[in-house]
Amino acid sequence: MFEGLRFNHWKTSESEDGIVTLTLDRANSSVNAISRAVLDELEQIVERLAIEKPAGVVIHSAKASGFAVGADIKEFVEYAKHDTVLENIEHGQRVYEALARLPCPTVAAVHGACMGGGTELILACRQRIAVDDEKTRIALPEVMLGIHPGWGGTARLPRLIGATEALPVMLTGKALSAKRALGLGVVDRLARPDELLSEARLLLRRPATRPFARRARAWATNTWLARQILAPIVLKQTAAKVRKEHYPAPFAMIEVWKRGGSGISQRLKLEARSVAKLATTPTAQNLIRIFFLQERLKGQGAGADAQIRHVHVVGAGVMGGDIAAWAAFKGFEVTLQDREMKFIQPALDRARTLYEKKLKSADKVEAAMQRLRADVDGSGVEAADLAIEAIYENAEAKEALYATIEPQFQADEILASNTSSIPLDELRKNLAAPQRFLGLHFFNPVAQMPLVEVVRHDRLDPLIEKRALAFCKAIGKLPVAVKGTPGFLVNRILMPYLLEALRLYSEGVPGPVLDRVAKKFGMPMGPIELADTVGLDVCASVGRELAPFLGLELPPGLDDKLEAGKRGKKDGQGLYVWQDGKPQKPEVPQDYVTPPDLADRMILPMVNEAIACLADGVVDDADLLDAGVIFGTGFAPFRGGPIQYTRSEGADKLKARLEELAQRHGDRFKPKKGWDDPTLAQGGFELPASPSHST
Repeated sequence: MFEGLRFNHWKTSESEDGIVTLTLDRANSSVNAISRAVLDELEQIVERLAIEKPAGVVIHSAKASGFAVGADIKEFVEYAKHDTVLENIEHGQRVYEALARLPCPTVAAVHGACMGGGTELILACRQRIAVDDEKTRIALPEVMLGIHPGWGGTARLPRLIGATEALPVMLTGKALSAKRALGLGVVDRLARPDELLSEARLLLRRPATRPFARRARAWATNTWLARQILAPIVLKQTAAKVRKEHYPAPFAMIEVWKRGGSGISQRLKLEARSVAKLATTPTAQNLIRIFFLQERLKGQGAGADAQIRHVHVVGAGVMGGDIAAWAAFKGFEVTLQDREMKFIQPALDRARTLYEKKLKSADKVEAAMQRLRADVDGSGVEAADLAIEAIYENAEAKEALYATIEPQFQADEILASNTSSIPLDELRKNLAAPQRFLGLHFFNPVAQMPLVEVVRHDRLDPLIEKRALAFCKAIGKLPVAVKGTPGFLVNRILMPYLLEALRLYSEGVPGPVLDRVAKKFGMPMGPIELADTVGLDVCASVGRELAPFLGLELPPGLDDKLEAGKRGKKDGQGLYVWQDGKPQKPEVPQDYVTPPDLADRMILPMVNEAIACLADGVVDDADLLDAGVIFGTGFAPFRGGPIQYTRSEGADKLKARLEELAQRHGDRFKPKKGWDDPTLAQGGFELPASPSHST
């Protein structure tokens, strides 16, 4: 059938019974990212299939990693630069629509990751079958890049499974497991890995019948009247979670669905134009940049062997216990040490709760619990490859602990501290092997926060740093290497923000006002709620450590709260009263006038310190700084990080605003060194280096 045609990215074969198998195998890549070249070849193949009319077509992937990871985002960036997004979106739509119109049955056979443009490819097939295991993940995550599905996703998924089920899938971008995809009707059948292709061919010959109730729901939720009724409801629900001016893509996608009629051509036209418009927004450009920054962090541990099998954690408090639980969850043997069993047991209980939530299966939960062992005597130190100290923030106590456990180490064991602020040059001074000592600073809650600061010092062996980066990769975290100065990167930048917010609170600005202004800027949580969540005791401890270095002071009133036992969320009282894990924020008087410089007073100290960190070489470059602050603090992702924000707003303009604040409110706002860095004047979108090519 395909004589005379040669393909770089597709393999074709035809069986005796007339079934054609198309195997996606992008050349020179470990994953299938759908590029223009991949689509061009598929276009040729589909044209031939339309003429030859085979008995059926099966599409699957040759990559072990999965079906397809989505569109080639580097190409998409180039389209945006050259204003050809619409043309290329429409091209992809034409190819997929030609596939959908083939006069023969088509089945997509899915294993592993099936994302974005890959999911839109399988939606263009008549039916879908997926491997029934935990590696199967099907998603349309384009909203995370500031756009929405553009190769027919918004046009086809609501008609397939119903709008009430499809819209949440596209609005959140969350991946569906194989069983969830089957339950929703995204796939028609599940198969064992070794039977995927044979079951796909069987599905061609005996198509699955879609239940009447599902077909009726899909039709009913997509009528003109249903769209006019449902769209405002979904818009309101979306607006309660994100602001339209910050993240326009979800709102644009709802509008596309609302306006899309019964004809596929109209729905595709609306979809393409919407994506092309979104591609020009700063939000999309910054979120795409963050995607590549994330891929860069993921790649930092690549190519190195952590040589770590057994992890020993000293300190079973919230941080130490949760670090131990997470390492065991990720497959490591873990021993957890504290003074008495009564201090370890709560950590084991929290671990079980985490495993039950994550693993579902009782057997898997018990297997994880078997990997996490209480170790009151500390006998696990000797056999461990990595020992993590996670005791309270006191340099003398940490040094005393090191003197006890370091003599038990084997030849190449790594010692790491989870200190959040103490300089490592100070902590390493009495060690026998300082070259194997570093910081692994996790963030609370460990299971949710993606970042780990890998903290350097002047005697660190570069090979040990590589092993630590590889360990972070192995436990699914994003590592960023930082200089071991006070506060490292994240806390050094976060504390000026928190301390200024607490100062404003002490000046009488209501907490809900401070939180609202910060969230309006784009922070995921307001500073007063954040301080209570972290714990006022932790804020005070880190604040005391960093305040002299940062030239700041602890705001009044904090010690009074601590003396009264009001540390925040964990005590049920702090700056707010907490009930059922939620802050009860007081009503703000209607006549309260918000000070006009409130946002600048909170946000610009972060930016000021970020510039100083860059000048001090706390991280290797500006991209890593932005990545660390975004993944460590949640700094408004759509703004691209503090350095990108400085470039987009204008360094001179922000520096002038800091100088005005210094005149009105004190020297703590004076611009720090680094504002004359010429790279801060760069404008426009710059694509970070990344090992990845796709969504």
